Amino acid sequence: MDTRTHTITLRVAALRDAMKNAGVHACLVPSADPHLSEYLPERWQARQWLSGFTGSVATLVIGLDRAVLFADSRYWTQAEAELAGTGIELFKVNSAAATHFIDWIAEQLKRGESLAVDGQVLGLALAQQLRAAMLKAGITLRTELDLIERIWEGRPGLPGAPVYEHLPPQATATRADKLAQLRAAMARHGASHHFISSVDDVAWLLNLRGADVSYNPVFIAHALLDAAGLTLFVAPGKIDAALRATLAKDGVSLADYAQAPAALAALPAGATVLMDPRRVTLGLREAVAAGARVIEAINPSTLAKSRKTEAEARFVREAMEQDGAAMCEFYAWFEAALGKERITELTIDEQLSAARAKRPGFKGLSFSTIAGFNANGALPHYRATEASHAVIEGDGLLLIDSGGQYLGGTTDITRVWKIGSITPAHQRDYTLVLKGTIALSRTCFPRGTLSPMLDAIARAPMWAHGLDYGHGTGHGVGYFMNVHEGPQSISKAVPDANMAMEPGMITSIEPGLYRPGQWGVRIENLVLNVALDTPEQGAFGEMLAFETLTLCPIDTRCIARELLNAEEIAWLNQYHAEVRRRLQPLVSGAALDWLLLRTEAI
Repeated sequence: MDTRTHTITLRVAALRDAMKNAGVHACLVPSADPHLSEYLPERWQARQWLSGFTGSVATLVIGLDRAVLFADSRYWTQAEAELAGTGIELFKVNSAAATHFIDWIAEQLKRGESLAVDGQVLGLALAQQLRAAMLKAGITLRTELDLIERIWEGRPGLPGAPVYEHLPPQATATRADKLAQLRAAMARHGASHHFISSVDDVAWLLNLRGADVSYNPVFIAHALLDAAGLTLFVAPGKIDAALRATLAKDGVSLADYAQAPAALAALPAGATVLMDPRRVTLGLREAVAAGARVIEAINPSTLAKSRKTEAEARFVREAMEQDGAAMCEFYAWFEAALGKERITELTIDEQLSAARAKRPGFKGLSFSTIAGFNANGALPHYRATEASHAVIEGDGLLLIDSGGQYLGGTTDITRVWKIGSITPAHQRDYTLVLKGTIALSRTCFPRGTLSPMLDAIARAPMWAHGLDYGHGTGHGVGYFMNVHEGPQSISKAVPDANMAMEPGMITSIEPGLYRPGQWGVRIENLVLNVALDTPEQGAFGEMLAFETLTLCPIDTRCIARELLNAEEIAWLNQYHAEVRRRLQPLVSGAALDWLLLRTEAI
């Protein structure tokens, strides 16, 4: 008997029993918590607990007879392996934002039947879409039920890590200034109150950090702001007396985490509360007092924190230098040890993390390191485990996607390295991806351009050869904050006005190409939106360009040079000259020798 799949089968059976007892015919289990976070505390990892699928994004639907997991192309291979033997089917969708599960539910259930989903973890925007589809199909939507709570014995409680201050000099704006900025935005909306659920917005606004979510320095909390003060709803004991007193000086008072719905219900008649429908759940929206009016608009803090100040940008550049120096140390060790020591994908994670840990200001990884050799590199969200990992030996391509959290910034970088001998096919794929990275990195564009409009620029070199990749080209990155941050997204997403590119935004550029069962290529840098002076600026408006922030050599041994034109070669040589200039003072010995070798001009 496969213990893992047997456990999953029993859990699904228990949920079906709970469904029958509640009189419902299907249960929707999103990958979400009450804050709609990307990375979830254990308490809200219900989809993983119930299905056994460990990928970060997917939607599970359990019916009385069928169970289906909806996942995008980043996870198809992983999902097929992890769902095997569980009785749960995989439904392949084209993107993480796809809502095929709504249509599937409407087709599977009969008129008069009912669907249950916990409204406390169902995003308001998604709930509106789901409710309209179920109404049309004659299906009753029940959001008051948390069926998972009824069957999950030993369900984890709230995380208890302490909250701490993000202090100057890296915290370049005061809490009071940010609160004043937010209240001014509230006034423009005509709002008397503002409710914030997204944990990165709360942390940014209050210059606080925590450790409740893996890799992201945030803590579980809600905030309710009015003209006079702010109430922070957080679990007791997470904020000590000294920090409580400091917060009180800025008009911040504490309340128990569980009291947030009651506070919304107690809003005075005539209050106008600003809520972000993409960053608040249905349950919290429904808790708002009947006499209060709700304005649905993006959190002003989401826009503000995406636009790093010049002071923050200076610290980000310093963090990139320290991160680059750590990678020089690691790669120097790696190339010297290759073929002499036993190196696995797990070893890479350990050694690279250790090199970063030595650098000033390092606080932890920004996500779980992806080290994928050959076929494992073709899985965009691959993670080596003790039970399944590759030894780095023989020939092929090694993909390493990693990042760190520093007091002065968040890093995220992907490089691919030649191991032994590689083929012309390897080189072609690598070079086409590099051309995409260079093409977008060199792009200038009008301020306010909607970020999805830039996506095709990175894909064009691959499209010319009939090739493509299934993930987005770029995501926003926080400032000692979440490695994935909105509102901008360089992807095939349907654009909206909030995705406008503005000065100070930090975004990844990471095109890829994946050959299932063979190899994968992804080359990723972080870039900063900066103003560009042009002779025609007065007539045609302000232009922006990308400043490449990431500092680490790109493996020129993998390049098919005949596929690069003179401008692309010039960009690469200039980039390597900058990497050498910035990192040379921070490394010595073998790390310096490696840096000089890998930044030689081609």
